[in-house]
Amino acid sequence: MHHHGYLWTGPKARFDQEAPRRPPHPEPPPEGSRPELIQRYREVAAEFPASDLPPLETAYWLVKPRSLVRGTWPEPKPATAWLSDRLTEYAPRFASEAERDPGRLTTLVASARERLASGRDVTLGFYLERPSYLSLALVTCSPNRESRELPCPLAQG
Repeated sequence: MHHHGYLWTGPKARFDQEAPRRPPHPEPPPEGSRPELIQRYREVAAEFPASDLPPLETAYWLVKPRSLVRGTWPEPKPATAWLSDRLTEYAPRFASEAERDPGRLTTLVASARERLASGRDVTLGFYLERPSYLSLALVTCSPNRESRELPCPLAQG
């Protein structure tokens, strides 16, 4: 088991667009479906894996381009050290003063380490100066506990 780190910052309005963050249905529309339904399915199937937007379900980061992986670690401790460094880097830009509290950030990192150690994923999100948003994720791989069928970026060629 290992962990991949992902980071996304961008306009909050873009993050709020749920459609591009939702994976396509596992089954394509049945034969005989309306052409526009088939076309939309094809578009979603092509766009979702290529998009840099954070997926609605954390495990789906694993189908995104390998270039979006910010780091890979065999153990939770270095993965959460990366997370801690990102929180320290971005905390001055957090919109909420309460979210900048060092004690709160330490608690988030400790909780993340526990989650990773148990094979679960971690996702954190913060409003930055308006209208921006920060999304951080640590995704467990080989296999992912929630979505065992998803490929690991290390295995992608």
